[in-house]
Amino acid sequence: MYRLSERDWLAYQAKNKDRGRMLITCPDRPGIVSAVSQFLFSHGANIAESDQYSSDPEGGRFFMRIEFDLHDLEGRCEELKRDFGKVAEAFQMDWSIVEAKKRKRIAIFVSKEDHCLLELLWQWKSGVLHADIVMVISNHPDMQATVESFGIPYYHIPVSRENKREAEQKQLELLQGKVDLIVLARYMQILSPRFLQEYPNGVINIHHSFLPAFVGAKPYEQAYRRGVKLIGATAHYVTEELDAGPIIEQDVQRVTHRYDVEALKQIGRQIERTVLARAVNWHLEDRVLVYENKTVVFP
Repeated sequence: MYRLSERDWLAYQAKNKDRGRMLITCPDRPGIVSAVSQFLFSHGANIAESDQYSSDPEGGRFFMRIEFDLHDLEGRCEELKRDFGKVAEAFQMDWSIVEAKKRKRIAIFVSKEDHCLLELLWQWKSGVLHADIVMVISNHPDMQATVESFGIPYYHIPVSRENKREAEQKQLELLQGKVDLIVLARYMQILSPRFLQEYPNGVINIHHSFLPAFVGAKPYEQAYRRGVKLIGATAHYVTEELDAGPIIEQDVQRVTHRYDVEALKQIGRQIERTVLARAVNWHLEDRVLVYENKTVVFP
């Protein structure tokens, strides 16, 4: 498998050696920030970055992301989690503490369109995408040579209406215990509820329209018929409801009546690749908190 250069990898490890991330969501009430800050201080941690948001200070939901440095975090992480449990219980928190240096493992699903896949591969190779791409799975063989040139395993699993269940079973067997995130980089298949149950809020899709407009197939054709003046793309977590999962990132570009469907698609590809890469990076850096069918993103 392709890795970062030794210099870049050592620099990444050095920067994040003792860096931790804490994600919190809970009912809002006074004292949350104070309690968390005091807890970290009492354990010798130094807060390097802190973001917070309340949906309503009077009975709303509170969201918080903290990056902190703590000497020998790897050796003390379990102790930290155990001790924080008492604070979390008092405030009814959903929370996690992760080590920043631990790179998440990604599987990319793709069909025939290569632009989103290539953007992720280029960012990964250059060190911008801090993850390990452990495999690419496709229902077509078209991208095999490209992917394998990066040293990444490529699995061609054809999918049809008749064999969909068997194909998904093969995919799940390949993924089992090996990935933390699945990225649908223009994978033109609908994942079954059975598949999604294995990866709750662990599958990111790029939809080639500004949702909730033009859900489903051929959104550029739909946009052209509607005569839109803006086209866009949406990166979202995948749920059982088609193109309706929590939205992570969106972007748009202005168009005019002079653009035909192919021109819309060409412009749209540039938006898609940027939006998907941005959303994946935010997920990898633990900047996305999901609550109900929405996200709070601290970019």
